[in-house]
Amino acid sequence: MDKKNFYCVIMAGGIGSRFWPASREDNPKQFIDILGDGQSLIQKTYNRFRRFIPKENIFVVTGERYRQLTAEHLPELTPQQILTEPFGRNTAPCIAYANKKIKFLNATATIVVSPADHLVSNEEQFQEDIVTGLEFATKNNDALLTLGIKPDHPNTGYGYIQIDKETKTSIENLYKVKTFTEKPNLELAKKFVQLGEFYWNSGMFIWNINAIEHAFEVYLPEMNFAFEERLTDINSDHETETILDIYNNIKSISIDYGIMEKANKVFVLCTDFGWSDLGTWASLYAIGDKDSDKNNIRAKKSALYDTKDTILFSQNKKKLYVLKGMDNFIIVDTDDALLILPKQEEQSIKQIVGDLKLKKLINTNHDNRKNKH
Repeated sequence: MDKKNFYCVIMAGGIGSRFWPASREDNPKQFIDILGDGQSLIQKTYNRFRRFIPKENIFVVTGERYRQLTAEHLPELTPQQILTEPFGRNTAPCIAYANKKIKFLNATATIVVSPADHLVSNEEQFQEDIVTGLEFATKNNDALLTLGIKPDHPNTGYGYIQIDKETKTSIENLYKVKTFTEKPNLELAKKFVQLGEFYWNSGMFIWNINAIEHAFEVYLPEMNFAFEERLTDINSDHETETILDIYNNIKSISIDYGIMEKANKVFVLCTDFGWSDLGTWASLYAIGDKDSDKNNIRAKKSALYDTKDTILFSQNKKKLYVLKGMDNFIIVDTDDALLILPKQEEQSIKQIVGDLKLKKLINTNHDNRKNKH
């Protein structure tokens, strides 16, 4: 299989509000060294794909305000490989934009689409599975493929994909999709895990350029036309103003709702390569090493007493953190903010950030902290 036809689109436009106060609008979580290993999440994602996809075939779609930040984190990319959106319109327009750029370069491309801020612990298995998916999509011009992650607990923060066990393919663990389910309640999530035919929706997709183009024509024709009629301008010096005009006139919709849940030939490759979407502080707590009291400490200097099931996060290497009597808490310390929150209430962080903006206690649009990467 010729890897010159393999392309990757990294979606990096989110602001990561659920990771406040470490993540800010001017420096969101994909640009943060959240694991403390010297690499930002977008660098980890890029390097993961760089192992088996030519660097010139990797594109990043991000916000216009993050163009320079993306270039700093990924210096191997040319300016033409950083596609910027004037504002967020969910994942379908993001993917449509990248499709048009790639098709202009290679009409036989096969593309893997991935968020910039997911974690993978088994990179060898990841590469094997993605290449399997790319080869399948190359040979099946009408197939849309998503990656399903084997669940190890009833998580209510993920969408679920039900496999159709009656449909056999020539590839092990690759099935036709039976149903998609948005984030379920706990009772339903427990049933999904027990049944054994439901997988977490990873938000990663693989398809041949012709398959996804046809899907846009059928299921999102107005959006497809908006990009198609301006194809020459998109690939010219007028690209920025052209994309602004297009985004002002298209709807905001996810690729899942707009296409994947409606299309007929949708397949899922069931995988288990140590995946986390790293969407919340609790998800970071879950994947990290813990002490004997199940504390996940991500700070240089700390002393804990009568504290358990707690995550402490700080990149300050000088400050000493002393905790006593903390049970099941999230504690995040940055240069200008300190968050202390019961772990079970972390879904309120997004609302808290909105409230702090209204009260003008924070202004994430003009944060003067230095970017660290």
